[in-house]
Amino acid sequence: MQIKPLKMGNIEVKLPIIQGGMGVGISLGRLAGAVAKEGGIGIISAAQIGYREPDFDRNTKEANLRAIQKEYDKARALAPEGIIGFNIMVATRDYEDYVQAALKTGADIIISGAGLPTGLPRIAEGSKTKLAPIVSTAKSAKVILKYWDRKYKRMPDLLVIEGPLAGGHLGFTREQLEAYLPVQTGNYDREVGEILAVVRQYEDACQCRIPTALAGGIKNREQAAHAFSLGVDAIQVASRFVTTEECDADIRYKQAYLHASQKQVSIVKSPVGMPGRAIMNPFMEKVMSGEKIPHGPCHKCLETCNPAQTPYCITEALIHAARGEVEDGLLFCGAYACEADHMETVREVINSFMP
Repeated sequence: MQIKPLKMGNIEVKLPIIQGGMGVGISLGRLAGAVAKEGGIGIISAAQIGYREPDFDRNTKEANLRAIQKEYDKARALAPEGIIGFNIMVATRDYEDYVQAALKTGADIIISGAGLPTGLPRIAEGSKTKLAPIVSTAKSAKVILKYWDRKYKRMPDLLVIEGPLAGGHLGFTREQLEAYLPVQTGNYDREVGEILAVVRQYEDACQCRIPTALAGGIKNREQAAHAFSLGVDAIQVASRFVTTEECDADIRYKQAYLHASQKQVSIVKSPVGMPGRAIMNPFMEKVMSGEKIPHGPCHKCLETCNPAQTPYCITEALIHAARGEVEDGLLFCGAYACEADHMETVREVINSFMP
């Protein structure tokens, strides 16, 4: 395996490793800054980023916008010359305001998924920030590239391909997950090949280069090598960074990964209508049995959530997890999260992917 720098226009990233965005409160300024300092791309999740602000319950949006700048400043102080960006979900209410806040910080890149970011180039017009949509299928890749080409006459600076072994919300239906898993069938490898074929088509038509990154279930050097062998330019890794000293989550959240068994890592119900992957715990066992979990006032996090009908509040569940209240929280994770058996540093994790 030969590691080459990732080039996105005028930006060159020394190591083609992107630390995936993990919300709520898992990948903030400390983790993103540590990854950027080591030569990768550090990503801050904007999802309810201001949950620690004193007025979060009363002024959720204002608290989040304030925290976007705070966490970026924290990361930038750790890595003055590093590449630092944000992950912002399309499904987020006030998506445009959060994107503009991230742009105002001077972030190097915005990675955006949980829906197709069709309006991202319009919001970021005139900015130097690189734009990276997330796709999971050749169909979604074609839709976003065609739309950006026709509407804005531009292509993404990076295309992130997120596979079925990723953590958190997944960009697949349950039927698609069954078709792509287990990975030994090679079905998703073929899908990646089809996505790259779409990318090459638009590269030829637009006379440009569209770098790609593969995400989802990349846990070691061998899997990184396999990803690069498919033809992508970078890998995106998330779960491996949870059990690091620099991760922003509470130590009890990290320990939940260290103590989890393979049997506990499951596809679970999300209150926003998408399948997700998480660690089974008493909270999720209640949800999966059909119990409705009482919750407080709506924090207006996602467009697709109806507070009157939701079985639980995803914001509250994720905040519980980030604070270390692991029996009462939603513990999103990747497919191989349970294989972590000791705490590491960011440097050690990054080195474990190197040839």
